[in-house]
Amino acid sequence: MKSYRQELWFNAPQRRQLINITSQVEECLAESGITEGLVLVNAMHITASVFINDDEPGLHHDYEVWLEKLAPEKPYDQYCHNSYEDNADAHLKRTIMGREVVVAATAGKLDFGPWEQIFYGEFDGKRKKRVLVKIIGE
Repeated sequence: MKSYRQELWFNAPQRRQLINITSQVEECLAESGITEGLVLVNAMHITASVFINDDEPGLHHDYEVWLEKLAPEKPYDQYCHNSYEDNADAHLKRTIMGREVVVAATAGKLDFGPWEQIFYGEFDGKRKKRVLVKIIGE
């Protein structure tokens, strides 16, 4: 069995942003030489997420509205965590959206269902963050 590890780095200019990282993960899979196995993609920061869904702008807007209702950014003083930071909402949003995804690799390709894409969800941006891609298989 072979393994491959790569870090993808992002610097989201906004506090919250969804970035389609499917092509970067596909590049990692091709570079790994692994054709049959599993691809793990996980956020390496507690205020960011990796998830799978459709790349549709209306849906992205709906995520923003829904997440803001569940864990509003402001007022900052509504959260105990914000006594020295202002990102408690980002921690909660990450918990809702999840830390990682695992995708099967079949015949050297990501084995997706229709419309599935991999996204990096940034909830406390404006600084450098990373995602781990770990691939195991043959």
